[in-house]
Amino acid sequence: MTAIAQKPQGNTQGLKPSQFQRLSRLTTRRFPPAGGGFTSDQARELALLSRDVGRQVGLLIDRQGRVDMLIVGDPTSIYIPELPRARLGEMRLRGLRLLHTHLSGEALSQEDLMDMVSLRLDSVSALTVNDFGEPVQLHVAHVVPINTAAAAGTKPYDVLPPVRWDRSEVDFAALVSALEDEFARAESAQAEDKGRERAVLVSVSRDPRIVQERSLEELAELARTAGLAASARMVQRVSTADSRHILGKGKLQELEVLCLQTGAQIVIFDQDLSPSQLRNLAETTERRVLDRTQLILDIFARRATSRAGKLQVEMAQLKYTLPRLVGKTPAMSRLMGGIGGRGPGETKLEIDRRRVRERITKVKKDLEDVRRHRSSTRDRRSKAGAPVIALVGYTNAGKSTLLNTLTGSAVLAEDKLFATLDPTSRRIRFPREREVILTDTVGFIRRLPPDLKEAFRATLEELESADVLVHVADASHPEVVEQITAVESILSEMDLGNTPRLLALNKWELLTEEQREIMQRLYPAGIPVTALARKGLIPLVAAILGRLPMDAVVGPLNAPGANAGESGVDIVGDDWLADWEPESGVVQ
Repeated sequence: MTAIAQKPQGNTQGLKPSQFQRLSRLTTRRFPPAGGGFTSDQARELALLSRDVGRQVGLLIDRQGRVDMLIVGDPTSIYIPELPRARLGEMRLRGLRLLHTHLSGEALSQEDLMDMVSLRLDSVSALTVNDFGEPVQLHVAHVVPINTAAAAGTKPYDVLPPVRWDRSEVDFAALVSALEDEFARAESAQAEDKGRERAVLVSVSRDPRIVQERSLEELAELARTAGLAASARMVQRVSTADSRHILGKGKLQELEVLCLQTGAQIVIFDQDLSPSQLRNLAETTERRVLDRTQLILDIFARRATSRAGKLQVEMAQLKYTLPRLVGKTPAMSRLMGGIGGRGPGETKLEIDRRRVRERITKVKKDLEDVRRHRSSTRDRRSKAGAPVIALVGYTNAGKSTLLNTLTGSAVLAEDKLFATLDPTSRRIRFPREREVILTDTVGFIRRLPPDLKEAFRATLEELESADVLVHVADASHPEVVEQITAVESILSEMDLGNTPRLLALNKWELLTEEQREIMQRLYPAGIPVTALARKGLIPLVAAILGRLPMDAVVGPLNAPGANAGESGVDIVGDDWLADWEPESGVVQ
């Protein structure tokens, strides 16, 4: 069957009709995979045409040898138009190779190689042409699959030595087969990585590099919590971020190289991206692109278990999604009904936005119900006379572990960020017949998304009714000072500066003697604790009792309102008075 001639793409302005026709006929040829990827006649025809028009001419050829696209460039370069999304997985090749001409005898340029990498072409070939329109040399390069064990700086492509145009022995069919096998092995190795998808972490900021790298450490923990493997990182310090892609063109190419080297399917930015930046990056990289807020929202969505928690996460997600609903074509519009009413009506984009706004209104109403219910619960606790001790602190500092140790509970406690979201309250009887309610709250984090902070206002209101705040800090964390500062800043924003507060320096057992001395100098009022050991909590319990009003004594556990719980939260009695001597408060 005769192939149908295609219209040349690119810089076709000024071409003569005869040149245009000859170029179109070139698209009907079948190019063999062996012998450099062309016949002698095809090479001569391509070289003569390119010299005749005085511009580079390129052919995108599929694996069956058919011309997928013919592109006309300028005398020194060629621009490849936007191509359809790549087939199969992000690691696989596109199934096209580029054969184009060079009129000045130059080898493959860096731009040629980056186009091959960013577009995931099978290979790129340059046929040099002399002044008489004759082919001279053939330059060939192809991508190289590189796994995560590859040495840093290894290029994701291989440039073959140039050969005379009619002496090339490159068999592109065999080359592609070998490359696909290597990609398949890399994918298998990735699948064995505990089933986790790989992600490249990127930071683009005005902050110093060391600050960005520390922030990426936290982003890597967030990615791990979300079930992702952080395979590589990229840091760029800029005075002003690019409005289209946040990264410049050179860094975008470097990012593509990094993704190919590590087999990453996801790119996560440590900064919040605008809707247009998210869309442009996704189209350019052909990978999933997330920003910090999206990642945190995803973690919260996974962790929320109670109705209140799910509502709060949904509210934050809806507010984040609303400005990012962007239409792409006018074909999304619908027609209004009625005689004489034909014409553009409400677009699908407008419908989606309206539905999101309606859902936000509904979720707000439900959250107000949650707030009222929790408010009544706090009122019943207040009438029962039980003082409230609230555990606050940076995420993964050990608050839930401390709650479990003090109360003998089994609240979920994992070495992950935001392991628990819903406030959990437990009744505990301290020495001298004192009973208090111990409440574990959602952990804080630097740059907590504003929408998420607003959505969790109902949860954070638990802190407003607390008699004492116990700030739990991970003393072994390398950024403990920054974390303590971040928590104190959030508490100040919530107008909780006047609430009695204690600083519990958790994981004290992991510190060296020198580190302990430093922490004690920095925080002389801090109380060293080991959340996993009840005996190590005696100083903390004594400090809590010292901050409580002297008349804070509660009657029996079945007093009216004493065990009032909230939706999805069970306040249970845990009487470990037997372990204490009421007079001395010492654990036996």
